[in-house]
Amino acid sequence: MIRLGKTYGNLMVDLRATNDKLRARSRRIVALATGAGDDEVEAALAAAGGEVKAAILVLLAGVDGPTASALLTASHGHLRAALAHAAPPGGPEPTTAP
Repeated sequence: MIRLGKTYGNLMVDLRATNDKLRARSRRIVALATGAGDDEVEAALAAAGGEVKAAILVLLAGVDGPTASALLTASHGHLRAALAHAAPPGGPEPTTAP
């Protein structure tokens, strides 16, 4: 799962929220990965079209939803690689959770 880019730290971030239980799990995963509050998590998930990886990228890298999706596509779905690409050249990497 790590090699496939489905995890971030100890969290399974490749999740398709198809019901209320999974949407709640998505919110918890994004909150745990970023340390963001409920309102920020909801806004990030909305901007990312409900995609957990993109929402985490929105919060940690400070990008918008389409940019987060493009970064994930360019990094073959690997969140850590997308975060590294989002870091400004020569600048510090975005803060990462577990």
